[in-house]
Amino acid sequence: MIKIDHLTFSYTRKHEPVLSDISLSIAKGGVYGLLGKNGAGKSTLLYLIAGLLTPRQGKVLFNGTDTVLHLPSTLNDMFLIPETFSLPATSFESYIKANSPFYPRFSSEDMRRHLDIFGMSTDLNLSELSLGQKKKAFMCFALACNTSLLLMDEPTNGLDIPGKSAFRKFIASNMSDERSIIISTHQVRDIDHILDHVIMISDNGVILDRTVYDITSRLSFLTTTDKTLIETALYAQPAVGGTSIIIPNDNDDESPLNLETLFELALSSPDTLSDIFNHKDNNHEL
Repeated sequence: MIKIDHLTFSYTRKHEPVLSDISLSIAKGGVYGLLGKNGAGKSTLLYLIAGLLTPRQGKVLFNGTDTVLHLPSTLNDMFLIPETFSLPATSFESYIKANSPFYPRFSSEDMRRHLDIFGMSTDLNLSELSLGQKKKAFMCFALACNTSLLLMDEPTNGLDIPGKSAFRKFIASNMSDERSIIISTHQVRDIDHILDHVIMISDNGVILDRTVYDITSRLSFLTTTDKTLIETALYAQPAVGGTSIIIPNDNDDESPLNLETLFELALSSPDTLSDIFNHKDNNHEL
């Protein structure tokens, strides 16, 4: 679906690149988490994928077409929800009527179903909504457009605790083999249980690009008070009820992904993470 080929981008020629020689592939039918520190270029990468920015070098292909061409067949099959946005001072029904024709697979039935998850309806005045309510309404419209690709930048910002819970249900209940969703966020606890794939980027490029299955089959994520395990862990940090650790998964034990701890390991010791996956990949090839 998406092929990112040696992508380099800077906002001005006088500044260092925000992204340098990034190469990635995004397949159909998955929820991708895009993680990185502030300034790592996550939002920039989403805008490049959407064709709203032009790379200095490299390209982004969506189903074989360069996104900078802004072809209708590309634009009507992807949707970007930026971190900050504005909606017109009109009724939600008017907004839907004006914008849905740009998306040939838009479904009013899906729209109502998505709104039900958040306890909302189309009978809304957009100018009267809070930030969290606007975000919910906009996300419902975006998903009802049934594009093959949905890009979401910090989608849980502005949502309260019930809203975040509804968001996870919203995403999980609407996935299909024909749709991919890329979520860029700092709120890793809001998404770690709905991801199929994790991508982490830093100033040095891509430091992790793996499926959740691949990660959890090679690493175990535990909370423990066992001092021996803590001392020998690949990474450890204090947590409620003990210490959150990452250890090699040598026994095929299943453990849920702790995305926050994995992110800290990737930032503090990217070489350790790279060695783990490269070593096992090489062994598999042998």
